[in-house]
Amino acid sequence: MVYKYDFLIIGAGVAGMSYALKVARATMGKADASGAKKNGRVCMICKAGLDEANTSFAQGGVASVTNLKVDTFDKHIADTIIAGDYISDRHAVEQVVRNAPEQIEELVRWGVNFDRTENGDFDLHREGGHSEFRILHHADDTGAEIQRGLMETVRRCPEIDVKENHFAVEIITQHHLGVRVTRRSPNIQCYGAYVLNPKTQKVDTYLSKVTILCTGGCGAVYLTTSNPVIATGDGIAMAYRAKATVADMEFVQFHPTVLHNPKETHPAYLITEAMRGYGGILKLPNGETFMEKYDERLSLAPRDIVARAIDKEMKIHGLDHVCLDVTHKPADETRHHFPNIYQKCLSIGIDITQDYIPVRPAAHYMCGGIKVDLNGQSSIQRLYALGECSCTGLHGGNRLASNSLIEAVVYADAAAKDSLKHADLYDFNEQVPEWNDEGTMTNEEKVLITQSVKEVNQIMANYVGIVRSDLRLHRAWDRLDMLYEETERLFKRVRATRDICELRNMINVGYLITRWALERKECRGLHFTTDYPLHAYDKK
Repeated sequence: MVYKYDFLIIGAGVAGMSYALKVARATMGKADASGAKKNGRVCMICKAGLDEANTSFAQGGVASVTNLKVDTFDKHIADTIIAGDYISDRHAVEQVVRNAPEQIEELVRWGVNFDRTENGDFDLHREGGHSEFRILHHADDTGAEIQRGLMETVRRCPEIDVKENHFAVEIITQHHLGVRVTRRSPNIQCYGAYVLNPKTQKVDTYLSKVTILCTGGCGAVYLTTSNPVIATGDGIAMAYRAKATVADMEFVQFHPTVLHNPKETHPAYLITEAMRGYGGILKLPNGETFMEKYDERLSLAPRDIVARAIDKEMKIHGLDHVCLDVTHKPADETRHHFPNIYQKCLSIGIDITQDYIPVRPAAHYMCGGIKVDLNGQSSIQRLYALGECSCTGLHGGNRLASNSLIEAVVYADAAAKDSLKHADLYDFNEQVPEWNDEGTMTNEEKVLITQSVKEVNQIMANYVGIVRSDLRLHRAWDRLDMLYEETERLFKRVRATRDICELRNMINVGYLITRWALERKECRGLHFTTDYPLHAYDKK
């Protein structure tokens, strides 16, 4: 089957839905050149259900300067650049911080509810690395609330076709027309995507004037992650295979505190950073504090510092976790601010008002990704990337807590404005061939894929984790190269299925993280290697 849409959105988190709503609103009721009304111009491809995006798993909140009595844009900008280890793109930081309040208002208009004080002001939290209270939230499930509000608005919008449980296999470029495309090729263009239909098990052709990748992160390449199982780096891998520019892939953020529960590692349950902003204290199981050895900001230091400190303490003492203590806080207040965390911990026998919370780091957020400009445009024409799969330069070497959701909506706004200017200048490329699976067979060797996924998880956890070395990275490179060759041979023999496509993407992303880590010959931000010294200003 061949489908045609002006705007093809691959992904359904806050970035994808924000973009969809903005372009749908701008094109609503408009006519094409023949005078016919244009409907169905926007299509959203969802890998799972509309409610299963990474956004739903975000607990903490959204960073925005709203309390102008004490907070300023300059403070938020400075906090972001400091957390990013001074390699953030200042233009990107300025764009996100200064446009954040306007986009918060847009989210509220779309039905997103943020907690407020008795006088109607936003109830603001503070998180690690922030100099002021500026985190808007909805209890301790902010991401789920944002997803709910946007999802309900999207479902009410007839201009948006939502294709749930569809899987994008590849984006389409000149390569699929028989033209040799390399990383040095000028004017690479995206004409849409090949998408797997779960009902027919056929790969359909989606032609588009503009394609937007909003596929989220890649935490699932690691053994323990706060990300859902669908976070396999699909957008980054597809864009890389299409010869798009990627950047900063070495900067994988490990959240310092996920709930230590050996039965739940994929995803591990997140213990929001807001709990440390609330007054939670990191301790060893015996009650000793340790963050004073690593940073004067103690438990409110940026995530990279806290994650490395926990990792080191676990190794020193032979522990599989440390603890977060909020038992000194009023019990009713704790239950009020963190109702979901309270219930989750209670379900495994931990009363957080009386007991320490066992926590450990886990892969959480990719600061790098598909390199984009201030409009979200990638190096491939007609292809945009938004949200976690993109690299705007905002995060630099380390993401400041709660900057990701606001980055997604600010760049969705910029991309919508830019793509709306150009969409009508593009034509559908009618020469694109349909997906050819002639001669392939149904894969009866599912065990090969399952085992390879486990190997990728182990390789990334053991060799490309919080602390790295050249020896470990080279070992990861060699193991991933072998898996790549095996998987590509299998992919050419069998029909495309979601599981083998995800495996290809995981291997591609693991390779990119490893390669970029090998190329950075210093400790910087989230990239910490034992082979190179720290910056002078990082040394104690």
